[in-house]
Amino acid sequence: QVHLVESGGGLVQAGGSLRLSCIASRGTFNIYTMGWFRQAPGKEREFVALITWHETWHDGNTVYEDNVKDRFTISRDNAKNTVYLHMSSLKPEDTAVYYCAATRSLTKNSSAWPYWGQGTQVTVSS
Repeated sequence: QVHLVESGGGLVQAGGSLRLSCIASRGTFNIYTMGWFRQAPGKEREFVALITWHETWHDGNTVYEDNVKDRFTISRDNAKNTVYLHMSSLKPEDTAVYYCAATRSLTKNSSAWPYWGQGTQVTVSS
C-alpha cells in the first residue's frame, strides 16, 4: 500500500507562487505515475498534472490540465521519492484542496488512481 504525504499549501496573494511536495513511501515499486488533483468547495475533484514515475516507462513525461499548463510545473526526485508541484501566477480560482495521487496507469481519470494523500489547502486571495 503506497503512502502519500503532501506539504506546502498555504495562503498566498494572487500572482504569487507556492510549491507543493508529496513524499511517497511503502510500495513505491507499484507507482508508474504520480500526479496532482484539486477540489474546490462545491466542485468535483479535477485533474491538475501528472508525471510518469517509473524509469522504465515513459520516463518523466508530463501532462497538464489546460488551465494550469503555462503556470504550474510538476517535477520529481526519484531518489527522495518526492513529486513537486510548483505553482506560479496563482489566481483566486486556483483555491482548492490539492491532493497528491499515484497509479500504475497513465490517465487523467481520478477513478483510476488508487493511492491518495490527505490533501493540502491552497488559498489564493485577490
